[in-house]
Amino acid sequence: MNDRERKHDAPGLGSTLAAGIAGRCPACHRGKLYSGYLALAPKCENCGLDYAFADSGDGPAVFVILVTGFVVTGLALITEILYAPPYWLHAVLWGSLAIFLPLVLLRSFKGMLIALQFRHKAEESKFPAE
Repeated sequence: MNDRERKHDAPGLGSTLAAGIAGRCPACHRGKLYSGYLALAPKCENCGLDYAFADSGDGPAVFVILVTGFVVTGLALITEILYAPPYWLHAVLWGSLAIFLPLVLLRSFKGMLIALQFRHKAEESKFPAE
């Protein structure tokens, strides 16, 4: 096993998830994963891992929608039951949260899915030619 293979051994699950949430390289956990808010860097500046394998697709968006819907709906129902505020206040509170929460969560969910994809060596399926 050469140095490059040793560098890219699968780390533990906890550190993999932490690196994904922090937006760090899934291999070395030091380099940046992103070059912009959601744009992936071409490769890790620390260990040189090429991020061409990383394709999270719509997965992060789906999880963010589910989490945001659960949180906003749950809090809106609890607030309505306990305090019964006017509807305009519901619109302001939960509309704002429904916009803000996905913006905060999307980057970390995308990082987690890419880190898990790296850890499990997941790739696009290939069908044999007939």
